[in-house]
Amino acid sequence: MLNRRNLLQGMAAGVGAAFGASLVPERLLAAPSGNGGPKRIVFFMQNQGFDPKTCIPEGMTSNSSLAKAKLPEPIEPLEPYKERLHIINGLHGTHTSPSHSAFFGALGGYRGGDGVPPSASTVDYELSKVLPQTLLPHLCIGMDSIENMTTKPTVANLSASAAGQPIFMHSNPNHLYQMLYGGISTGDIRMQHEARSNVLNQLEKLTAAKGHSLPTADQQRYDQYVQGFRDVNGLRDRLDTVSDHLRKFAPKVDEGYTKPEFETDWHDRLLDLGISALTSGITNTLTIGSGRGEIFGAWKGLGIPEQGHNLGHMKQPDNPIWIKIRQYNSRMLVRIMEALESVPEGSGTMMDNTLIVYTSNNADSQHTSGANWPVMLLGDCGGIFKTGCFTQLDGKRPINALYTAILRTVGQNVDRFNMTEQLAKKFDAASGPLREVLV
Repeated sequence: MLNRRNLLQGMAAGVGAAFGASLVPERLLAAPSGNGGPKRIVFFMQNQGFDPKTCIPEGMTSNSSLAKAKLPEPIEPLEPYKERLHIINGLHGTHTSPSHSAFFGALGGYRGGDGVPPSASTVDYELSKVLPQTLLPHLCIGMDSIENMTTKPTVANLSASAAGQPIFMHSNPNHLYQMLYGGISTGDIRMQHEARSNVLNQLEKLTAAKGHSLPTADQQRYDQYVQGFRDVNGLRDRLDTVSDHLRKFAPKVDEGYTKPEFETDWHDRLLDLGISALTSGITNTLTIGSGRGEIFGAWKGLGIPEQGHNLGHMKQPDNPIWIKIRQYNSRMLVRIMEALESVPEGSGTMMDNTLIVYTSNNADSQHTSGANWPVMLLGDCGGIFKTGCFTQLDGKRPINALYTAILRTVGQNVDRFNMTEQLAKKFDAASGPLREVLV
């Protein structure tokens, strides 16, 4: 049964962290500037690790072009797009102590752990602040087993807006659809949307009138919930002002939402909603947590009976189970690219101004030290990022350096992301961005 209290707390805390200032409707589709760099970004985090042998072409051990290479079977769906692909091996995240998962540390580049609150903001949130503003600057979706997504429709494990400020992932596509498109729907969806809106309006009024006698620490947390409800209601109002525009992008509701046979039915609908939020201009930053940053996850819809922690104890190379999961991920990446390619932007398409980052929240494997953290990038963003190639690094630069490079491309003049000089002396052999990913 759905835990109503957890859902409301998740909405209040998570949405409050992600929503930005009110925007006028004309800003819904932010026009790309002439400065280059990505105008939107997608982070796709698969749990249980990303073994480099599942993405590096056979026999390729040094920096090489992918033009004449054949991609490994697990990422074979990306073969037609390999001129846009950059496979990077040899980054590390030993300082994040990933083990089962680095949790917030995977995108934060700092020490994480199960049940440990974020110690700073994560790179996806930092990017959402400086990319062209949208109605919902940052959207996080999380894919898991149907049981987990039903009982825990919102969880926070990967993204954060500040120290101790997690951003919640949406895992029930019905709830997310209501939030994004309830105002333009009819029938049961519209009724549920209006009922939910009335409840949230009442909660905002009730919470705003109480809590003044709480201790300082509790008062701060209470104020965050109040602001969260205000932001939820504010987003609903702003979306209502662009209802005609949203109708062009809202996914069709089918039984995959209301009567899913497998968890992958919900995975696919969540991806549809994430794509529609990007193509409609609702958001410019999408974070996808396949496994929701945990050790769980299920893919019964792919014919895989095993689920959860056991998947992490299986060797990934040449494993038919992991080939299915990685190919499923790759097809999702293709769906994102094809959708963005279909929408004109500037002199090209939305994909021309988009960077997709695919990796794991758990480095290369389950129970890992984080010594190797493979990453795939898709998109060159006007020739700023190198593509069509494989780069082998020496294991001396952290994932923070990659995040620093991406931040540099959007105008943030930073030399290190979430890494002090003292920490860098131990874990980073150089300073500044990872130049190997930049042209």
